[in-house]
Amino acid sequence: MIRRAAPLLALLGGVAAAQTPGMNGADTAFILLCSALVLLMTPGLAIFYGGLVRAGSVLNTMMMSFAAMGVASVAWVALGYTLAFGPGGNALIGGLSQVGLGHMAGELTGTIPTPLFAVFQILFAVITLAVVSGSVVERMRFPAFVLFAALWTLLIYAPLAHWVWSPDGWLFKLGLLDFAGGTVVEVASGVSGLVAALVLGSRLGFPRLVSVPHNVPLVLLGTGLLWFGWMGFNAGSALAAGSVAAYALLNTNTAAAAALLTWLLWDQVRGGRPTAIGAATGAVVGLVAITPACGFVTPGGALLIGAVASTVSWWLVANKHRLLPDDALDVFACHGTAGVVGTLMTGVLASPVINPAGAGLIAGHAAQLGTQLIGVLAAAALAGAGTFALLKLTALFTPLRLTEQQEARGVDLTEHQEEGYQEAQSPLAAPVFVGHD
Repeated sequence: MIRRAAPLLALLGGVAAAQTPGMNGADTAFILLCSALVLLMTPGLAIFYGGLVRAGSVLNTMMMSFAAMGVASVAWVALGYTLAFGPGGNALIGGLSQVGLGHMAGELTGTIPTPLFAVFQILFAVITLAVVSGSVVERMRFPAFVLFAALWTLLIYAPLAHWVWSPDGWLFKLGLLDFAGGTVVEVASGVSGLVAALVLGSRLGFPRLVSVPHNVPLVLLGTGLLWFGWMGFNAGSALAAGSVAAYALLNTNTAAAAALLTWLLWDQVRGGRPTAIGAATGAVVGLVAITPACGFVTPGGALLIGAVASTVSWWLVANKHRLLPDDALDVFACHGTAGVVGTLMTGVLASPVINPAGAGLIAGHAAQLGTQLIGVLAAAALAGAGTFALLKLTALFTPLRLTEQQEARGVDLTEHQEEGYQEAQSPLAAPVFVGHD
């Protein structure tokens, strides 16, 4: 068994010296900047998702991401943080000493103020919840999503974050390597999205009617913002400005680039054309896949992770109509699947040369791959079963989806009495878009 870093910094894979006395100004400034970058990811995702849907659904799709910013932030301050990281917890859940985050003055997490660590974690919860929304756009009622979002943040995301990243969590103690959220963010959101798509059912016309996204430039803009923000998401997870953070930054960009090129290559090999949507999707898949591994692998490993994840996700998207339910924006195929690939490949490629806190199969620690598999299965089980239960609970208070008449009229007008464009098409006036391809 490899020797791990000091618990609070090992929380997200950091390797700063144990028992560093006092706050470090450079580390604090670094995480302040990274937090701002992570915040940008959710508006970036809103733009990315907004471009992928029909004109009559763009506002509702983007509103779900913005609602996630409100819901997850409030829920995390009120109760989510303490359930995930509160002292005095057990292997399954944190203690309640940090309800409302009113008892953090003067506390440090490693070398940064604990309130800064808390806000960094808030923004992780926000983007994860926003990702889930991509599976249910164009047919889930907005009030139902908001209620489900609050429950999901507290009862699925927070416990899973505790399992993986808290020193008390059972997956942390087991030795799971998840630098920035392969299980907590990506597997959880992908599986939750898949289950939500099954529970809600397909959109009108699926799968007979298929069309392209309504605004491809928005998709590219959103991808660029996500790529930019992901640098803070992954590098900041070191919780210190040092070599591990530098490798995380380098590996994040490397995997995204490799996945982008791999996706375009598969499009070309299979007789298609290199498309902007393919480039955007490939880049996002690479960013997802490197998330658990970025602070543990070499840049060569990042190239391999990006290429393999892009290949697997490309194949699943290409065959989704035969294999998957109406997961509107391919959340499972791109986030869930790439999260699994990246988490498992971390168990193969993790190098103690990059980070002493992690060693994989190639480095002589064969058992790590089994630990990674347990982490994937645990995250999938909690997210899948929990999402099903919470949707059924939500349905007791408010209907989950639009009626056929409301869906035909358009979710923007039905739910918000607004239109993204002055002459937005009725959703059924054009074929229905069902994915990234």
